[in-house]
Amino acid sequence: MVIRWQTRRHLQHSVFRSSSSSSAAPTNITGDPPFVSAAVAILREQRSRSRWNYLRSMVPDAGISPAEASAIIIRLKNNPRLAHRFFLWSRDLKLCSHDLSSFSAIVHILARSRLRPAALSLLRAALRAFPDSAPSAILQTLTLTYSPCDSAPFVFDLLIQAYLHSHRLDLSLIVARALRSRGIRPIVSTSNSLLRATGKLRGSVAAVDLYEELFHGEAIRPNLQTFNDLLLALYRDGRSEAVGSVISEMERFGCEPSAFTYSILMAGFCDEGNTGDARRLWEEMQRKGIQPDATAYNTLIGGYCEAGEVGTAEELFREMEVGGIEPTSTTFELLITGHCRAAGDVEAAVLLYRDMKRRGFRPEVEVVNEVLDEMRKRKMVDEGLRMLREEMMMVGFSPSRRSYVLLIRGFCDAGRMEEAAMLQAEMAGRGLEADAEVYEAFIGGYERAGDWEKAVKLKEEMIKD
Repeated sequence: MVIRWQTRRHLQHSVFRSSSSSSAAPTNITGDPPFVSAAVAILREQRSRSRWNYLRSMVPDAGISPAEASAIIIRLKNNPRLAHRFFLWSRDLKLCSHDLSSFSAIVHILARSRLRPAALSLLRAALRAFPDSAPSAILQTLTLTYSPCDSAPFVFDLLIQAYLHSHRLDLSLIVARALRSRGIRPIVSTSNSLLRATGKLRGSVAAVDLYEELFHGEAIRPNLQTFNDLLLALYRDGRSEAVGSVISEMERFGCEPSAFTYSILMAGFCDEGNTGDARRLWEEMQRKGIQPDATAYNTLIGGYCEAGEVGTAEELFREMEVGGIEPTSTTFELLITGHCRAAGDVEAAVLLYRDMKRRGFRPEVEVVNEVLDEMRKRKMVDEGLRMLREEMMMVGFSPSRRSYVLLIRGFCDAGRMEEAAMLQAEMAGRGLEADAEVYEAFIGGYERAGDWEKAVKLKEEMIKD
């Protein structure tokens, strides 16, 4: 493609040295008091639902200590779902005030069994339960409980993901770097999540720097998703000059581009109004036998519409349907907007709008406004009002200020001032105050109607406001 534009070390208890306060120190989970043995026996040997009531009757008045809960969970490690149920049962009935160690124990047991959603959910719950615990304290607890739980290194990736899910990119990077300094590298999917979040929140420069940090050497190899995330970050920042370096890196690692890769690259050209190079990429993709998906079609359709080549966009739309690719809501929105802005063809826009509705798609208010504006220009204000009323009957649709302003202008242009005034009153009832554009529409309408008194009064009111 020519474009301008794991290895992990064995974990020991001493991997992470203590840097947290004594309050964050993990509970001893190696004890096995009588209650633990009795509880495990009940959970293992009884199969009826009554076992939980029986176990509840055995709980001491002081409740279950975190150390006891951890010991029970570890004894149940070969039945991770039962261990999970026990943890939730003891937590939800407030029978145990779980600490970081008991949270870590159940997370380890779930992680070793690859029960990712449950483990991730509990890690996120732990972060909420202990918001003041530093990543170093949580890492230390996970490490100290790692061997007794016979865990898997995957658990540390889950901690990074938990911080990312909690919108704490800074803390997820602290964890990743702490692990890396000790020879533990996140798996490629976790690294890609870090890269994607960094690109979105900190920009493409930070994303490229993080790529160099995470994938330096070949202990972990980037994959196609890695490069797509980098290209997307570059696209968002408009850094077409850096695209070639990413493509070269892709080729170095033998990663073949996907339809999404081409969509990102075509979008860059389309944003520059360069539909010619975007089309050349499209043809290259097809020559390589890569089937365009809806995103690829929408990218090129949007580029043609923005460039005023709506006819070519329509041809792509027909090709899309013939090829069995289902159009999306975005497909119709792009074409409707293109017909309104570039071609001024309100009839074609309305046909697409009806087709879109027939297929069960709900147009955004901005798309409805595009059609309303074109109807206003064509003096089709009654049709525009009917369209707006039709949409307002749909649950979840709310007209915007612009929706009302366009129709008010249309009615004022037609000299139908009473109807314009009724719409303005409805607009005010929705908490949308009249702006200068509304005042100017009414002033112009009254002046054309020869009602100078109302026009002057509105001018004075507008100046006062």
